Amino acid sequence: MQFMLITHANKDSEAGVPPSPELIAAIGKMAEEGYKSGKIVATGGLLPSKAGVRMKLSGGKITATDGPFTESKELIGGFAIANLASREEALEMCRNFMNVHAQVLGPGYEMSCEVRPMYEPGGPCPGLDNK
Repeated sequence: MQFMLITHANKDSEAGVPPSPELIAAIGKMAEEGYKSGKIVATGGLLPSKAGVRMKLSGGKITATDGPFTESKELIGGFAIANLASREEALEMCRNFMNVHAQVLGPGYEMSCEVRPMYEPGGPCPGLDNK
């Protein structure tokens, strides 16, 4: 089953402050292990929302709005797509990722992550009532 692990942007990432070399190295090591084991399919960090464009379809018309997107409280800062056996394994991977941040940036660092199962065509929707 595939999961997307999503990290939320913070004021530093939205200001374009890159992660420290120590954090990049620690995350790189974790990602390398995940790729080698076949558990991680893809990873990526996103540039600040000021570099993005939000597209909207409404009333049959498509509009585009340039960033930054200050009205969004939970912008995506990065992601990983992982092949894992269970929700519990996905939560453990997320915990490990957050612990790497705490170890490198200190116990006062705050962040949030979201774990979402990915839809598989023809398959059940985990976590939803499939009656």
